[in-house]
Amino acid sequence: MTARAAVYVLGLNAFHADSSACLFKNGNLVAAAEEERFLRKKHWAGFPAESIRYCLEHADIDLRGVSHIAINSDPLSNLWRKLVRIVTKPRVAGQLAGRIKNARARLALEAALAEAKLPGRFTGRVHRVNHHLAHLASAFLVSPFQEAVCVSVDGFGDFASAAWGLGRGDDLRLDGQIRYPHSLGIFYQALTQYLGFPHYGDEYKVMGLAPYGEPRHLDAMREIVRGGNGAGFELDLDYFTHHGGGFEYRWDGGLPVVGPLYSDKLLQRLGPARGESETLEQRHKDLARSMQARYEEVFFGMLNALQQRYGLDTLALAGGCAMNSVANGKIYANTRFKRIYVQAAAGDAGGAIGAAAWVCRRVVEARRPSPMEHAYWGPGYDDNTLAAIIETMRPALSGNGCRVRLIEDEGELCRATAEAISEGLVVGWFQGRMEWGPRALGNRSIVCDPRRPDMKEILNKKIKRRESFRPFAPSVMREYAPEWFETDDDVPFMMQVFTIREQKRELIPAVTHVDGSGRLQTVTASSNRKYFRLIDAFNQRTGVPMILNTSFNENEPIVCTPEQAIDCFVRTDMDRLVLGNHLITRAQP
Repeated sequence: MTARAAVYVLGLNAFHADSSACLFKNGNLVAAAEEERFLRKKHWAGFPAESIRYCLEHADIDLRGVSHIAINSDPLSNLWRKLVRIVTKPRVAGQLAGRIKNARARLALEAALAEAKLPGRFTGRVHRVNHHLAHLASAFLVSPFQEAVCVSVDGFGDFASAAWGLGRGDDLRLDGQIRYPHSLGIFYQALTQYLGFPHYGDEYKVMGLAPYGEPRHLDAMREIVRGGNGAGFELDLDYFTHHGGGFEYRWDGGLPVVGPLYSDKLLQRLGPARGESETLEQRHKDLARSMQARYEEVFFGMLNALQQRYGLDTLALAGGCAMNSVANGKIYANTRFKRIYVQAAAGDAGGAIGAAAWVCRRVVEARRPSPMEHAYWGPGYDDNTLAAIIETMRPALSGNGCRVRLIEDEGELCRATAEAISEGLVVGWFQGRMEWGPRALGNRSIVCDPRRPDMKEILNKKIKRRESFRPFAPSVMREYAPEWFETDDDVPFMMQVFTIREQKRELIPAVTHVDGSGRLQTVTASSNRKYFRLIDAFNQRTGVPMILNTSFNENEPIVCTPEQAIDCFVRTDMDRLVLGNHLITRAQP
């Protein structure tokens, strides 16, 4: 019998923030990465040339070997509504011109491939998948569920801000949408800007700030976003600018730049906006808590209405708003859903996987892809490669008083690292293939002792140099999760915040937020053996089955290559770097 030729599907999130690419082989994911990791610019927007190059190199093919390209946007989606909007609101024509330019770029895919000088010439089929359908597919088609309510909530994509449908077996359908100009994502982004966090993707800072406040402005938030008792909601558009003609959205050297989304009426209702460098006052903390509370009201209202409509207790969630881990952790308490799946890259980057998975299911295979049980789909390096890179960078290491030791026994390496962590040292942990999505999940991580009350201060001083109110996350051995947290859920991608059991909080102050919660990551030996063994070694030494885990970076995208890891280690005050089986020690002063 002749062996079947491999069929490759390349998925893209292109000409949009968080540009990314992924590759499926015979219906299953084999590689995925975000462009920001290669270009070193956060949330990079544009064509993901380097991500594509990596995916092709990983599979040892060129573009001639790719049968299908799937893009998570269809410029023809809701086209009639777009045309009506231009005719009835002439002022927005200029604003839409930039989006039309982006749409043309998406359509001119062949030109973008040629300009990127990627190997080979693509001769296959191009599939343009509706933005929210791609989100729904990224949530359900790679989930472990046989049936689920599927929900996508974000800013905007293909003239809609939210969508829902039903996933059952190998099939998925889109049943309803919230269309432009109403958007929970725009609400949250506008208020994030108002609170003095102007950069694209700053919403997570507001989530960290909210527990320090009280919802004293909830009535105002209910005026700004109306509804919330069902699947629908509306913005009071007088508080916003995105639907008018003066709204700015552009790329600045590949970085997405979004102009102010709030109007003067918001200032009249809530008071003056905070400048980026101005002190955070209690009023700002109360506003953050109020906007988070209002978001949750509307979000849970939508979920409850959909749960009642479909009668299922499983939820597959995607879209930029699915990155709101605080709200995600409250779904069980505020709805009838009993199981949740949130993909590792729930935002627009993950739409590349959704588009490719949709094409795999509909065009290539008669079945769904295998479930995504881990997030390690990026570049990886063997120990020979790591040794060669260390040798090349030895002058920089020696100049900083560093010593390199090879520890080939994995158990010994984990015990030595756990010992360093237990002594309060800050350790860079660079292993295996890079994580897919915005979270460091144990392969490109900085790991520390969660028991130290001063560890947040140490990390911010030595490495992160970020706002003091932002929490750090715990990675816990899966079997111990219910003993330490008020949940028995699998949370492999750090997408949910749960309450830490009250009697345990004083034992792990470095990962306990001001409201007693923690953004949980559960770790199993099957998903990441080496990281699991590290946590286990720390547990055997301290009786605490978790470590503090934060991203391996310093105000930049998470490190991708060994060279970037060594560079970050050298220029910061990190104490140890574990690069594969190489333990790099900095001389202590």
